[in-house]
Amino acid sequence: MQRSRDLVGRGAEFGALTGMIQAARAGRGGAVFIVGEAGVGKSRLAGAAAEFAYTAEMSLLRGRASALGTGVPLRPLTEAVLSLLRSATVDVAALGPYGPILGRLVPDWGTPLASPETGSMVILAEAVLRLTALAGQDRGCLMVLDDLQDADAETLMVVEYLIDNLDQQPTLLVGVLRADDSPALEVVRAAARRGRCTVLEVGGLNPEDLRAMAAACLGVTADELPTAATELLWGGSGGNPFLIEEILAAMVENGLLRHGPQGWLVAPQAPATLPAAFARSMAHRIEKLSPQARELLSCGALIGQRFSVAVVQSATGLSDRDLFNHLHGSIVAQLVAPDDQLTDWYTFRHRVTRESLLALVEPADRRGLAHTVAEAVAKVHPELPGEWCQISATLRVETGDSLLAGRLFAEAGRRALAQGAATSAVALLDRAWELQADGPAEARADTLETLLQALGEAGLVRRALELVNSPDQVAGLPARRQARLHTRLAWTAVVAGELTDALAQVEIARELLGPDPAAEDEAPIDIVAAHLALDTPGRDQLEVAETLARRAATVAAAVPLPVVACQAWQLLGALVRHRDPAEATRCLEQARSIAAEHGLPIWEVHALIRLGNDDALRHGALDRLEQARERALRVGAVTARQQAEASIALHLIMRGDYPAAQDLIDQVLTATTRLKLMETTQYVLLLSAVLAAHQGRRAQMQDALAEFRRWGGDESLHAQRVHGLAGTFCALLEEDRPRALYELSLAVRAEETNPTVFHLGGRLGLQLLLRAIADEISFPEYEAIVGTPASQLRWDRQFALFARAVLLGRAGEHDAATATMAEAMEVGALYAMGRHLALRLVAEAALADGWGTPVEWLRAAEDYFHQANVPPVAGACRTLLRQSGARVAQRRRGAAEIPVELRAAGVTVREWEVLRLLAGRLSNREIAERLHLSPRTVERHVSSLITKTGQPNRIALSDIATDFDAG
Repeated sequence: MQRSRDLVGRGAEFGALTGMIQAARAGRGGAVFIVGEAGVGKSRLAGAAAEFAYTAEMSLLRGRASALGTGVPLRPLTEAVLSLLRSATVDVAALGPYGPILGRLVPDWGTPLASPETGSMVILAEAVLRLTALAGQDRGCLMVLDDLQDADAETLMVVEYLIDNLDQQPTLLVGVLRADDSPALEVVRAAARRGRCTVLEVGGLNPEDLRAMAAACLGVTADELPTAATELLWGGSGGNPFLIEEILAAMVENGLLRHGPQGWLVAPQAPATLPAAFARSMAHRIEKLSPQARELLSCGALIGQRFSVAVVQSATGLSDRDLFNHLHGSIVAQLVAPDDQLTDWYTFRHRVTRESLLALVEPADRRGLAHTVAEAVAKVHPELPGEWCQISATLRVETGDSLLAGRLFAEAGRRALAQGAATSAVALLDRAWELQADGPAEARADTLETLLQALGEAGLVRRALELVNSPDQVAGLPARRQARLHTRLAWTAVVAGELTDALAQVEIARELLGPDPAAEDEAPIDIVAAHLALDTPGRDQLEVAETLARRAATVAAAVPLPVVACQAWQLLGALVRHRDPAEATRCLEQARSIAAEHGLPIWEVHALIRLGNDDALRHGALDRLEQARERALRVGAVTARQQAEASIALHLIMRGDYPAAQDLIDQVLTATTRLKLMETTQYVLLLSAVLAAHQGRRAQMQDALAEFRRWGGDESLHAQRVHGLAGTFCALLEEDRPRALYELSLAVRAEETNPTVFHLGGRLGLQLLLRAIADEISFPEYEAIVGTPASQLRWDRQFALFARAVLLGRAGEHDAATATMAEAMEVGALYAMGRHLALRLVAEAALADGWGTPVEWLRAAEDYFHQANVPPVAGACRTLLRQSGARVAQRRRGAAEIPVELRAAGVTVREWEVLRLLAGRLSNREIAERLHLSPRTVERHVSSLITKTGQPNRIALSDIATDFDAG
């Protein structure tokens, strides 16, 4: 008897799958899950879909979950990605910063850097998503993940992310899982309720299809199969294909179905004997195995649903010839088959096979066999890489060696945590903690510390708090070790936003260390306390945070503690910038130097980003931010790259390069919202509000702020930018100065009552200008404010210089005012909107006080805001020009074609048309004929052009016309 190779009775399901595969090839991807009881043919259906996709030349990824007690983290995804790489070449560079992230799945791509961001499961999910998009370019991609009911929590997180994001790319995910209750089924059902995936419920075959399948196994037509055999099969299997094959084999083996001259016939025995025959079928086949074959399969069963040929060969001592003779034997071939994903691995055809083998091994023999296999694993894989550590731990449990098993589970948990698989790490470390109950206190402390970290990264802060605060759990540990546990948990609580709990853990840690703690124990606590101070409202909190950070930095340099040092110096860079930007830069340079010296590239990237921000704030230079952006790409620091890009977007807004800023904001926002990176998303939404405000678009600004709040953004923490950088400028561009002053007052008040590390609130720049124009500030007060180092940030400094020019002009020092005005324009050269807005404001004061060239400034400002489509400011400029007695050009179509310097001089569209014809040395009459004007009108235009351009005569005017025409 043979097994059926045909896909029987699944026409509708296969049709649905092929339709979705074709849709994916056309760019409309998605997810479908095949759900049914064990043995119903789910994997066979998925395999047929894979064959269809392969024939269509689609990219294929195939993986299967582990059948070990605790799911091996990311096993299905690792297999899937490796299966792709075996059949296709992937351009890792095309994945950008996500390429290094996939090093967690693909060893050949290097080990990813250990950091919270590279360990983020969402970042890994995005990397997998982008890989499938890249693999599916122009031809589509199919990913098949089997046995998802056994998948680890991290794999399910990635699957859920893929479900929600595959619809816009040419990838179809086909998941296979049993209908039994499992976390995977919960994920699938929830996604189906959201309308994000399709579920194919696969049931048993109907009698007609059952008959066709049985006939195919026997090598006959359906008509040749006895009706009685069909009835027996139906009664025993309920249409389950696996049971159909097994019952059919049992019937043949037990003589209930016999082949004779007249074909297949059912023996006259009563059908009631059938269930017992089937029940004995598997045991009967196993009993027929030779002792060596049975030992071989029993060793494989102890490893798992799949087993390594190399390990079972080491455990049994079989030669290559004997080993493969057994594996290829007729009976063994009915029980196991070569694994279709892993070279030199075999898989049991069904779970029942493995369970039956293990059930037939006596307990004492099982312990001995487990010891033999565990030793073979250690011999073949001495470093216990990948899943072998967990397999070895499970085997040691079988042998009764609890302490060794505990150590191995703890090591597996640490590795899972390093992979970012925090939830799986918790399960593994819980098992280790249980097994180490009677072990050495130091080993238990190591496990507990890692467990606390895993609980924190898995979001289980409350359980971590309960664990570390239980005297029974930490009994016997030295006070210093307990303090370290509480310190780690305090940091976890800070990251989770549980500030009250974090503070309590800091206090417990300090109490445990006593009045005279060792400096290396206190420094990590000081860093946590410094961050807590920073997040606590109050006037003196910045000073408290700085004191703690400096103390930690000093100790970290002496011990050394490089990570603590990086934390301390980067925090100091943010804390001291408000009073001394140069010192802030030195702090950040120190952090970067330490990171580079100790091989901490993620910390180096973050220091580089902060240094880039310093450069941009102090000098307007974006070079170092761009360098940080590229460095983050190379090391796979995805969130750091997004932070660098957000910072670049802010400075592009201030430069007035709104299209480039919008593109960058859209790009970052798309990624961060999909990745659910709360803090970066909040910041980019705030930037969206600032961008809209700087274009005078109030409705868009308010929509962005509303979205900012929906994402949990706290306006009180960002009040300086919400009011000072967004609200104030939007009001000024609406020519609503009272509202602008009110917004600015809110920003300044927030800074005074709750100092933060954020800047650009306007107190040191725009407020000075508005107060100077309103004659509300004296020179001594002005000098006291701008005399501080913090006033040297370039954006603020331009407004402070414009304010100084106003004060000088009002004091009658016109030459000094004009010189200061030139300096202000030079400093503000990078900031198109800010500079022109200042020109509009200063010109108003200059007209009143009789100094400078306010008409020229107003023309430049009017032209800028007209081109920028900000009518209120452009209209205000025209009004001031009329009040000054200057001629105001009509705004006609074609104004955009006039060179900037001519628009600034007040040249109209018609005058520009005349000037261009002067390049050809045409007479007034010839120009008049071309433009359908009178010669007298042309003469007036020529005269006006001579005046506006400052040329001595018509010949000189014709010369510059030639220059502009050539340009």
